[in-house]
Amino acid sequence: MNELPQQLVNGLLLGSMYGLVAIGYTMVYGIVQLINFAHGEIFMVGAFGALTVHLYLLPDGTSIWVALPLMLLGAVIVSVLVAIGAERFAYRPLRGAPRLAPLITAIGLSLALQQAVWAFYPEAKSKLPFPQIEGGPFSIGGATIQTGDIFLLIAAPVSMAFLAYFVMRTRTGRGMQATAQDPDTAKLMGVNTDRIIVIAFALGAVFAAVGGVASGLKYGQIDFKMGFILGLKAFTAAVLGGIGNIYGAMIGGVVLGVVETLATAYIADIPGLDKFGSQSWAEVWAFILLILVLLFRPQGLLGERVADRA
Repeated sequence: MNELPQQLVNGLLLGSMYGLVAIGYTMVYGIVQLINFAHGEIFMVGAFGALTVHLYLLPDGTSIWVALPLMLLGAVIVSVLVAIGAERFAYRPLRGAPRLAPLITAIGLSLALQQAVWAFYPEAKSKLPFPQIEGGPFSIGGATIQTGDIFLLIAAPVSMAFLAYFVMRTRTGRGMQATAQDPDTAKLMGVNTDRIIVIAFALGAVFAAVGGVASGLKYGQIDFKMGFILGLKAFTAAVLGGIGNIYGAMIGGVVLGVVETLATAYIADIPGLDKFGSQSWAEVWAFILLILVLLFRPQGLLGERVADRA
């Protein structure tokens, strides 16, 4: 029990990262009913975009405090360009097709992005070190927080506050709600639904890019496979919170991160279940939680879409 505060903080950090990526899943699904399984790779290419800025565009010895905003900008630009390109050339031509077609396309795009980074990015066949923020660690309330985690603790609530304001208070946000609720009627009312869909993809990519930078700062390394499993977990978080509900995505991510962390930490202490508490079982517990939610509350924790309530 002495470790509980630390495990809760670990779960909160992990869940915040899941939530940042899950927002992209749920925004796109809420508007075009598409599960974009390539979104985990948007997270991955964002991390590589940030590393590219650090390695090739900044002078050696640049302070991390100067480099970090530029790295974040690079991550956002790369992720947004890839997401917009995917929407324009992979998903838009299939918008009227049966749902299986864009789903298979998304899986194929995910694999293609992984292999493109593996094949063309220098030394991407092995894990690449990511620049770190110096200082720390810090002790707060019995829990230790690494310096790299502070970025995630700040970025997650700021991102959610921005998204809440954007969706509920701006003209474009109201257009997103209208498109999610009834795209045909929204188009008749003068809403440019194609533009709204592109903005949804771009916003999701921005949050994924922030998550990619946060992952690099947290773990100190990135690789071309980092988005696949995290993307599946982020999708699990979106379903857990209520697919199509942007606030549910973040809540689902936090719940998933806390459950995964506590299960990994404490199940090993239960007699006879010690082998189920290893780190290799972390993914298993995440999907067990998904199955339980689908069995007992298939609409997710928050259920309805935000657009349905607006």
